[in-house]
Amino acid sequence: MAETGVNSYKIVFRGGTGEIVEKKSRFIATFLPISSEEDALAFLAEQKKRYWDARHNCYAYVLGDQQQLQRCSDDGEPQGTAGRPMLEVLLKDGIHNAAVVVTRYFGGTLLGTGGLVRAYQGAVQAGLAASEVLTLQKGIPLTIETDYNHIGKILYLFGNYGLVQQEAVYTDQVVVKTVVPEGILGRVHEEITEGTGGSARMEQGEAVDFAVQGREILIF
Repeated sequence: MAETGVNSYKIVFRGGTGEIVEKKSRFIATFLPISSEEDALAFLAEQKKRYWDARHNCYAYVLGDQQQLQRCSDDGEPQGTAGRPMLEVLLKDGIHNAAVVVTRYFGGTLLGTGGLVRAYQGAVQAGLAASEVLTLQKGIPLTIETDYNHIGKILYLFGNYGLVQQEAVYTDQVVVKTVVPEGILGRVHEEITEGTGGSARMEQGEAVDFAVQGREILIF
C-alpha cells in the first residue's frame, strides 16, 4: 500500500474519466469520490444506466482510512480478470474512499485472461490520471504573531517544511496562519521559537483533516 505517512493517505478529490482501446474493445474508466457504500452502489447504478448498451460494467471501490472496506466485481468477465485487478490498482496506489467503474464495449476479438487483466488495470490507471488526487493528512491549525523583523525567517521555514500560508494580516505586527502536519508540529514550533528568539506568539487549533491543493489548504 503506497502510503505517504502514518497519518496521511490519498483520496480522489475530483473524479475523472479515462479510456483505452485494446483490439477494438473500448475500456472506459470513471472515478468518483465516495463517503459510504451507498454512494458506491448509487454510482454503479448510474454508470450501468448511462452505459446500458455496454457488455460489462466492472467495478471496484475502497472505503476507510485503512482501506477497511474493499469490494469488486467482474460483471460477467472471466473470474479474476477485471474486478480484482482493478482493486489492486487502488490498493497499490494507496487510494482511499473512491469508486471506479470500467465499462467495456466489446470489439469482437477475445483478449485472453492476461490481456483482460492488463486492459482493466490500464483503464483504471488512465481514469486515475484523469482525476484529481490529493493527499489527506492530520494537521494542527497554527496562528503565528510576530514582528516585521522575523516574518522573513518564518516564511523561509514554511518553505523548508512545505507549509502553505493560509492567511496573513499586516498591521503593527504580522499574523500568519497555516496548518502543520501533526508529525512535524514539534519541530516547527521549536524552529519558530529559535528563529524569533522566543518573541513569536503561537496559538494552536483543534486537529483537522486537510490537504494542499496548489497553494491552497483544504479542510475536510
